[in-house]
Amino acid sequence: MASTEEIALPTGGRPHETRVRVRYAETDQMGIVYYAHYAVYCEIARTEWIRSMGLSYAQLEKEFKIMLPVRHFSIIYHHPARYDDEIVIKTWLAEPPSVKLRLKHQLYRENTLLAEAEVILIFVDKASWRPCRPPKIFYAALAQASCQ
Repeated sequence: MASTEEIALPTGGRPHETRVRVRYAETDQMGIVYYAHYAVYCEIARTEWIRSMGLSYAQLEKEFKIMLPVRHFSIIYHHPARYDDEIVIKTWLAEPPSVKLRLKHQLYRENTLLAEAEVILIFVDKASWRPCRPPKIFYAALAQASCQ
């Protein structure tokens, strides 16, 4: 198998889509989704993006002793989401992963762009909490997913 440096890793491309429905408890007094819940929606989408490659956060933690703490999260809000809206979260890789994983998200209600977000996570060794590169299986899963 090619080394991780030789694998062509996709960025951009066709985004992964995750759907969530706004629950009443996620809305504020004005009847719109409280701003902090958008970070949770992005986390759900990120988890499902990894799962779509045949991996899971739990597997990275248990089998490969890798953690992915968030280093940076930013968001731009365009339109509010409301109770019972179905939100589609599009997620894609913004750059090839190294010790950091940079993802972009767009959140939609039907064809209306609600928000755009970026998250940067750092691969860290679970025992030492020192930054590290992703396990080879992560690169392989990413390369395999890009071929589908």
